[in-house]
Amino acid sequence: MPKHKLMNFKINANDPNSKARAATLTTDHGDIQTPIFMPVGTAGTVKAVHQRELADDIKAQIILGNTYHLYLRPGLDTIEQAGGLHKFIGWDKPILTDSGGYQVYSLAQVRKIKEQGVTFKSHIDGSKHLFTPENVIDIQRTIGADIIMAFDECTPYPCEFNYARRSIDMTHRWLKRCITRFDETEGKYGYNQTFFPIVQGSVYKDLRIKSAEFIASCEQEGNAIGGLSVGEPAEEMYAMTEVVCNVLPAHKPRYLMGVGTPINLLENIALGIDMFDCVMPTRNARNGMLFTRNGFINIKNEKWKNDFSPIDADSTLFSDLNYSKAYLRHLIHSKEILGSQIATLHNLHFYIWLVQQAREKIISGEFYDWKNKMVKQLATRL
Repeated sequence: MPKHKLMNFKINANDPNSKARAATLTTDHGDIQTPIFMPVGTAGTVKAVHQRELADDIKAQIILGNTYHLYLRPGLDTIEQAGGLHKFIGWDKPILTDSGGYQVYSLAQVRKIKEQGVTFKSHIDGSKHLFTPENVIDIQRTIGADIIMAFDECTPYPCEFNYARRSIDMTHRWLKRCITRFDETEGKYGYNQTFFPIVQGSVYKDLRIKSAEFIASCEQEGNAIGGLSVGEPAEEMYAMTEVVCNVLPAHKPRYLMGVGTPINLLENIALGIDMFDCVMPTRNARNGMLFTRNGFINIKNEKWKNDFSPIDADSTLFSDLNYSKAYLRHLIHSKEILGSQIATLHNLHFYIWLVQQAREKIISGEFYDWKNKMVKQLATRL
């Protein structure tokens, strides 16, 4: 089985007024039309959403799973006996797995980082575990994602320059070990997997350039940008994204990890990003924050109590979710499960619609002006 011939990445159109591009990324589980947003299914589920709804209603083309969480529960034995994550969860489209580096970052109080790897305590039962570049590749091979990520250290914000410099040096050493392990192993379930390295460097331009140049030199099939959307101002995120996109090869997909708001998506698409994931649409939905074409809504507010208009002013946008603001507010306040379901479906519909619109505007050559108009609308609190 070939190890490095999973993906074909074909650019279909370039926007004449920005670095945005529309492309098609081919995997063994289907094509992905970019720009793309990947709903986050951390533990094998996008919270509050059926896989049928993801595929048929929301039109999600790829979802994300998390190595750290799936490794701890249900565990690799269960996933392997099921025939991999696709079969375990009943999803026949592409899956990407995060290597667990971000979760290690977020477990600062219960982990130790050394050259060998990272020891950490489970958030479930306190048991001790070790992640190394090698076994993280093995774990992701067993999970069976179409796209698997390098094991890296995600630095916090703010972060001192010397710490960030030492961190990327170690991340690069880990990357070499990841690539060696990936190249000497094969997938377990009869389809190909591919591997993305991750650019780090905090918000330091020279470190980002150094890391991007090293990642580009590794000549993998796609590349990712990590360590952003961790608290830095949006302007710094965009500045670092632009610096990195100027270095990473244009003929390969670029994935900006953990980003972000609808405005973040549009601005980063304009800088040359193809792939995104974020828990924001699902997490915010469960807390009553909704995204619409005309701005964002806190559905818990009193002003919506007797508002019987659709959640989005354009009721044709998501015709199968034509519930009123008043009804959704009632469900959220009553802590009804259906409230979380409707809100989550709405936000995911919106995110997928937004990147689909971006793709259409790139192809038609109208993206830049449309993006600027949408950014103003999306920033409005309704």
